Amino acid sequence: MNGTGSHGFHMTGPMWMPTRPPSIGRMLTWHLQPIPVLVMLAVAAGVLYGWGVIRLERRGDGWPVGRTIFFACGITSFLLMVATGINGYGMELFSVHMVQHMTLSMVTPIPLLLGRPTTLALRAIPARSRTHHYLVRLLNSHALAFVTAPAFTIPLFILTLYGMYFTPGFDWLMGNWIGHDVMLVHFVVTGYLLFWPILALDPSPHRQPPTLRLLEAFLPVPFHAFFGVVVMGMTTLLTRSFAHPPSAWRISPVHDQQVGGGIAWGFTELPNLALVLALAVAWAASSRHAARRYDRSESRSNDAQLRAYNEWLQNLH
Repeated sequence: MNGTGSHGFHMTGPMWMPTRPPSIGRMLTWHLQPIPVLVMLAVAAGVLYGWGVIRLERRGDGWPVGRTIFFACGITSFLLMVATGINGYGMELFSVHMVQHMTLSMVTPIPLLLGRPTTLALRAIPARSRTHHYLVRLLNSHALAFVTAPAFTIPLFILTLYGMYFTPGFDWLMGNWIGHDVMLVHFVVTGYLLFWPILALDPSPHRQPPTLRLLEAFLPVPFHAFFGVVVMGMTTLLTRSFAHPPSAWRISPVHDQQVGGGIAWGFTELPNLALVLALAVAWAASSRHAARRYDRSESRSNDAQLRAYNEWLQNLH
Protein backbone atom coordinates (compact mmCIF):
# COMPACT_ATOMS: atom_id res chain seq x y z
CA MET A 1 0.00 0.00 0.00
CA ASN A 2 2.93 2.26 -0.64
CA GLY A 3 3.84 2.83 2.98
CA THR A 4 0.28 3.22 4.17
CA GLY A 5 -1.24 1.03 6.89
CA SER A 6 -4.61 -0.69 6.58
CA HIS A 7 -6.26 2.05 8.64
CA GLY A 8 -4.96 4.86 6.43
CA PHE A 9 -1.83 6.06 8.26
CA HIS A 10 1.74 6.45 7.07
CA MET A 11 3.76 3.60 8.56
CA THR A 12 7.14 4.81 7.33
CA GLY A 13 6.96 8.59 7.70
CA PRO A 14 8.32 10.26 10.83
CA MET A 15 4.94 11.61 11.94
CA TRP A 16 2.66 8.66 11.10
CA MET A 17 0.15 11.04 9.54
CA PRO A 18 -3.23 9.87 8.20
CA THR A 19 -3.48 9.48 4.45
CA ARG A 20 -7.14 8.51 3.94
CA PRO A 21 -10.13 10.83 4.47
CA PRO A 22 -11.38 11.02 8.07
CA SER A 23 -14.21 8.82 9.25
CA ILE A 24 -15.54 7.87 12.66
CA GLY A 25 -14.06 4.40 12.34
CA ARG A 26 -10.60 5.62 11.34
CA MET A 27 -10.53 8.26 14.06
CA LEU A 28 -11.52 5.80 16.79
CA THR A 29 -9.05 3.12 15.68
CA TRP A 30 -6.26 2.45 18.16
CA HIS A 31 -3.20 4.18 16.73
CA LEU A 32 0.08 5.06 18.46
CA GLN A 33 2.71 7.53 17.36
CA PRO A 34 6.32 6.23 17.21
CA ILE A 35 7.14 7.20 20.83
CA PRO A 36 3.83 7.16 22.74
CA VAL A 37 4.92 9.35 25.65
CA LEU A 38 1.39 10.47 26.54
CA VAL A 39 0.12 6.90 26.55
CA MET A 40 2.93 5.89 28.90
CA LEU A 41 2.06 8.79 31.22
CA ALA A 42 -1.60 7.75 31.27
CA VAL A 43 -0.73 4.12 31.98
CA ALA A 44 1.65 5.18 34.76
CA ALA A 45 -1.09 7.32 36.34
CA GLY A 46 -3.52 4.39 36.19
CA VAL A 47 -0.99 1.99 37.70
CA LEU A 48 -0.18 4.37 40.57
CA TYR A 49 -3.88 4.89 41.27
CA GLY A 50 -4.47 1.12 41.26
CA TRP A 51 -1.50 0.64 43.59
CA GLY A 52 -3.04 3.10 46.04
CA VAL A 53 -6.42 1.37 45.97
CA ILE A 54 -4.84 -2.08 46.48
CA ARG A 55 -2.72 -0.78 49.35
CA LEU A 56 -5.80 0.58 51.14
CA GLU A 57 -7.72 -2.65 50.58
CA ARG A 58 -4.88 -4.75 51.99
CA ARG A 59 -4.72 -2.46 55.01
CA GLY A 60 -8.41 -2.96 55.60
CA ASP A 61 -9.44 0.56 54.60
CA GLY A 62 -12.16 0.94 52.04
CA TRP A 63 -11.98 3.05 48.89
CA PRO A 64 -15.28 3.69 47.09
CA VAL A 65 -15.55 1.88 43.77
CA GLY A 66 -17.24 4.93 42.24
CA ARG A 67 -14.09 7.01 42.64
CA THR A 68 -12.03 4.37 40.86
CA ILE A 69 -14.58 4.26 38.03
CA PHE A 70 -14.49 8.04 37.68
CA PHE A 71 -10.69 8.08 37.51
CA ALA A 72 -10.73 5.27 34.93
CA CYS A 73 -13.18 7.31 32.83
CA GLY A 74 -10.82 10.28 32.95
CA ILE A 75 -7.87 8.14 31.84
CA THR A 76 -10.00 6.59 29.09
CA SER A 77 -11.07 9.98 27.73
CA PHE A 78 -7.42 11.04 27.68
CA LEU A 79 -6.34 7.89 25.82
CA LEU A 80 -9.19 8.36 23.36
CA MET A 81 -7.70 11.71 22.39
CA VAL A 82 -4.01 10.71 22.25
CA ALA A 83 -3.90 7.00 21.37
CA THR A 84 -6.37 6.77 18.49
CA GLY A 85 -6.65 8.17 14.98
CA ILE A 86 -8.02 11.36 16.51
CA ASN A 87 -4.45 12.32 17.41
CA GLY A 88 -3.24 11.89 13.84
CA TYR A 89 -6.19 13.67 12.24
CA GLY A 90 -5.80 16.37 14.89
CA MET A 91 -2.50 17.26 13.22
CA GLU A 92 -4.25 17.72 9.86
CA LEU A 93 -7.68 19.20 10.58
CA PHE A 94 -8.61 22.13 12.84
CA SER A 95 -12.01 20.61 13.68
CA VAL A 96 -10.48 17.38 15.00
CA HIS A 97 -7.84 19.31 16.90
CA MET A 98 -10.60 21.36 18.55
CA VAL A 99 -12.29 18.13 19.67
CA GLN A 100 -8.99 17.20 21.33
CA HIS A 101 -8.61 20.61 22.94
CA MET A 102 -12.14 20.82 24.33
CA THR A 103 -12.19 17.23 25.57
CA LEU A 104 -8.80 17.38 27.28
CA SER A 105 -9.40 20.75 28.95
CA MET A 106 -13.10 20.53 29.83
CA VAL A 107 -14.04 16.84 30.04
CA THR A 108 -11.01 14.80 31.10
CA PRO A 109 -10.17 16.79 34.29
CA ILE A 110 -13.64 16.39 35.84
CA PRO A 111 -13.71 12.57 36.23
CA LEU A 112 -10.04 12.63 37.21
CA LEU A 113 -10.89 15.00 40.06
CA LEU A 114 -13.98 12.98 40.99
CA GLY A 115 -11.58 10.07 41.48
CA ARG A 116 -9.84 12.09 44.26
CA PRO A 117 -6.27 11.06 43.44
CA THR A 118 -4.71 13.44 45.98
CA THR A 119 -6.84 12.05 48.81
CA LEU A 120 -5.91 8.54 47.73
CA ALA A 121 -2.20 9.40 47.72
CA LEU A 122 -2.38 10.95 51.19
CA ARG A 123 -4.07 7.83 52.56
CA ALA A 124 -2.03 5.21 50.69
CA ILE A 125 1.48 6.65 51.15
CA PRO A 126 2.90 5.90 54.64
CA ALA A 127 2.52 8.98 56.84
CA ARG A 128 6.11 8.87 58.07
CA SER A 129 7.68 8.54 54.63
CA ARG A 130 9.51 11.33 52.86
CA THR A 131 7.10 11.11 49.93
CA HIS A 132 4.14 11.84 52.21
CA HIS A 133 6.06 14.67 53.85
CA TYR A 134 6.88 16.28 50.50
CA LEU A 135 3.31 15.84 49.27
CA VAL A 136 1.93 17.62 52.34
CA ARG A 137 4.49 20.40 51.92
CA LEU A 138 3.47 20.79 48.28
CA LEU A 139 -0.23 21.02 49.16
CA ASN A 140 0.57 23.75 51.71
CA SER A 141 3.06 25.61 49.52
CA HIS A 142 2.68 29.18 48.33
CA ALA A 143 3.44 28.06 44.77
CA LEU A 144 0.47 25.68 44.62
CA ALA A 145 -1.75 28.27 46.30
CA PHE A 146 -0.79 30.69 43.53
CA VAL A 147 -1.37 28.38 40.55
CA THR A 148 -4.73 27.15 41.91
CA ALA A 149 -6.07 30.61 42.77
CA PRO A 150 -9.01 31.71 40.57
CA ALA A 151 -7.10 34.91 39.78
CA PHE A 152 -4.56 32.67 38.01
CA THR A 153 -6.56 29.69 36.71
CA ILE A 154 -9.38 31.61 35.01
CA PRO A 155 -7.09 33.99 33.04
CA LEU A 156 -4.86 31.02 32.15
CA PHE A 157 -7.86 29.11 30.81
CA ILE A 158 -8.97 32.10 28.72
CA LEU A 159 -5.48 32.98 27.49
CA THR A 160 -4.97 29.39 26.37
CA LEU A 161 -7.74 29.99 23.84
CA TYR A 162 -6.93 33.48 22.64
CA GLY A 163 -3.19 33.57 23.24
CA MET A 164 -2.51 30.24 21.56
CA TYR A 165 -4.67 30.45 18.44
CA PHE A 166 -4.22 34.14 17.68
CA THR A 167 -0.42 34.13 17.99
CA PRO A 168 2.40 32.31 16.11
CA GLY A 169 2.88 30.06 19.17
CA PHE A 170 0.34 27.53 17.90
CA ASP A 171 2.13 26.93 14.58
CA TRP A 172 5.43 26.62 16.43
CA LEU A 173 4.05 23.93 18.74
CA MET A 174 2.37 22.11 15.88
CA GLY A 175 5.68 21.81 14.02
CA ASN A 176 6.44 18.39 15.52
CA TRP A 177 5.02 15.66 17.75
CA ILE A 178 6.88 16.89 20.83
CA GLY A 179 5.37 20.37 20.67
CA HIS A 180 1.99 18.85 19.92
CA ASP A 181 2.22 16.54 22.95
CA VAL A 182 3.30 19.42 25.20
CA MET A 183 0.25 21.36 24.03
CA LEU A 184 -2.11 18.47 24.79
CA VAL A 185 -0.66 18.08 28.28
CA HIS A 186 -1.09 21.83 28.79
CA PHE A 187 -4.80 21.50 27.98
CA VAL A 188 -5.27 18.84 30.68
CA VAL A 189 -3.24 20.72 33.29
CA THR A 190 -5.10 23.98 32.59
CA GLY A 191 -8.48 22.32 33.04
CA TYR A 192 -7.34 20.39 36.12
CA LEU A 193 -6.08 23.54 37.84
CA LEU A 194 -9.31 25.37 37.00
CA PHE A 195 -11.70 22.70 38.26
CA TRP A 196 -9.67 21.50 41.27
CA PRO A 197 -10.73 24.30 43.69
CA ILE A 198 -14.17 24.50 42.08
CA LEU A 199 -15.06 20.87 42.82
CA ALA A 200 -13.12 21.03 46.12
CA LEU A 201 -13.09 17.25 46.56
CA ASP A 202 -9.35 16.81 47.06
CA PRO A 203 -7.33 18.82 49.60
CA SER A 204 -6.26 22.11 48.03
CA PRO A 205 -4.94 25.48 49.24
CA HIS A 206 -8.29 27.16 48.51
CA ARG A 207 -11.65 26.57 50.19
CA GLN A 208 -14.38 28.84 48.83
CA PRO A 209 -18.10 28.67 49.66
CA PRO A 210 -20.29 26.80 47.15
CA THR A 211 -21.83 29.95 45.63
CA LEU A 212 -18.41 31.43 44.86
CA ARG A 213 -17.23 28.15 43.35
CA LEU A 214 -20.27 28.04 41.10
CA LEU A 215 -19.52 31.60 39.98
CA GLU A 216 -15.93 30.60 39.19
CA ALA A 217 -17.23 27.71 37.08
CA PHE A 218 -19.25 30.04 34.87
CA LEU A 219 -16.88 33.01 34.62
CA PRO A 220 -14.93 31.59 31.62
CA VAL A 221 -18.13 30.63 29.74
CA PRO A 222 -18.79 33.97 27.92
CA PHE A 223 -15.15 34.21 26.80
CA HIS A 224 -15.24 30.62 25.64
CA ALA A 225 -18.50 31.08 23.72
CA PHE A 226 -17.23 34.32 22.14
CA PHE A 227 -14.11 32.51 20.90
CA GLY A 228 -16.26 29.87 19.20
CA VAL A 229 -18.53 32.47 17.61
CA VAL A 230 -15.56 34.47 16.29
CA VAL A 231 -13.91 31.41 14.75
CA MET A 232 -17.21 30.29 13.20
CA GLY A 233 -17.51 33.64 11.44
CA MET A 234 -13.95 33.88 10.14
CA THR A 235 -13.30 33.61 6.41
CA THR A 236 -9.49 33.60 6.75
CA LEU A 237 -7.31 30.98 8.39
CA LEU A 238 -6.18 31.34 11.98
CA THR A 239 -3.06 29.21 11.59
CA ARG A 240 -0.80 27.84 8.87
CA SER A 241 -0.82 24.36 10.37
CA PHE A 242 -4.21 23.45 8.88
CA ALA A 243 -3.93 25.40 5.63
CA HIS A 244 -3.21 22.41 3.40
CA PRO A 245 -5.14 19.23 4.20
CA PRO A 246 -4.55 16.43 1.66
CA SER A 247 -6.19 17.48 -1.62
CA ALA A 248 -7.76 14.04 -2.06
CA TRP A 249 -9.87 14.65 1.04
CA ARG A 250 -11.62 17.60 -0.66
CA ILE A 251 -11.93 19.49 2.62
CA SER A 252 -11.97 23.28 2.63
CA PRO A 253 -9.64 24.46 5.41
CA VAL A 254 -11.78 27.57 6.02
CA HIS A 255 -14.96 25.52 6.33
CA ASP A 256 -13.19 23.01 8.56
CA GLN A 257 -12.02 25.89 10.77
CA GLN A 258 -15.60 27.15 11.02
CA VAL A 259 -16.71 23.67 12.06
CA GLY A 260 -13.99 23.77 14.72
CA GLY A 261 -15.38 27.08 15.96
CA GLY A 262 -18.81 25.46 16.25
CA ILE A 263 -17.29 22.61 18.26
CA ALA A 264 -15.63 25.12 20.60
CA TRP A 265 -18.92 26.97 21.03
CA GLY A 266 -20.83 23.73 21.64
CA PHE A 267 -18.47 22.74 24.42
CA THR A 268 -19.58 25.73 26.49
CA GLU A 269 -22.83 23.92 27.31
CA LEU A 270 -22.54 20.18 27.98
CA PRO A 271 -19.28 20.18 30.01
CA ASN A 272 -20.59 22.97 32.22
CA LEU A 273 -23.79 21.03 32.77
CA ALA A 274 -21.66 18.03 33.76
CA LEU A 275 -19.67 20.29 36.08
CA VAL A 276 -22.83 21.56 37.78
CA LEU A 277 -24.01 17.96 38.25
CA ALA A 278 -20.60 17.03 39.66
CA LEU A 279 -20.81 19.97 42.07
CA ALA A 280 -24.27 18.87 43.16
CA VAL A 281 -23.01 15.32 43.79
CA ALA A 282 -20.00 16.66 45.70
CA TRP A 283 -22.13 18.95 47.86
CA ALA A 284 -24.60 16.15 48.63
CA ALA A 285 -21.74 13.84 49.62
CA SER A 286 -20.22 16.60 51.76
CA SER A 287 -23.55 17.12 53.54
CA ARG A 288 -23.84 13.39 54.25
CA HIS A 289 -20.28 13.30 55.64
CA ALA A 290 -20.99 16.34 57.81
CA ALA A 291 -24.18 14.73 59.12
CA ARG A 292 -22.33 11.52 59.97
CA ARG A 293 -19.58 13.49 61.76
CA TYR A 294 -22.24 15.35 63.77
CA ASP A 295 -23.98 12.10 64.71
CA ARG A 296 -20.70 10.55 65.85
CA SER A 297 -19.84 13.68 67.83
CA GLU A 298 -23.25 13.70 69.54
CA SER A 299 -22.98 10.00 70.29
CA ARG A 300 -19.61 10.49 71.99
CA SER A 301 -20.86 13.51 74.00
CA ASN A 302 -24.18 11.89 74.96
CA ASP A 303 -26.19 14.42 72.89
CA ALA A 304 -24.62 17.40 74.65
CA GLN A 305 -25.67 19.91 71.96
CA LEU A 306 -29.27 18.66 71.95
CA ARG A 307 -29.50 18.88 75.75
CA ALA A 308 -27.99 22.38 75.67
CA TYR A 309 -30.59 23.44 73.08
CA ASN A 310 -33.45 22.05 75.20
CA GLU A 311 -32.13 23.89 78.27
CA TRP A 312 -31.99 27.10 76.22
CA LEU A 313 -35.64 26.63 75.20
CA GLN A 314 -36.62 26.11 78.85
CA ASN A 315 -34.81 29.28 79.88
CA LEU A 316 -36.79 31.22 77.27
CA HIS A 317 -39.99 30.20 79.02
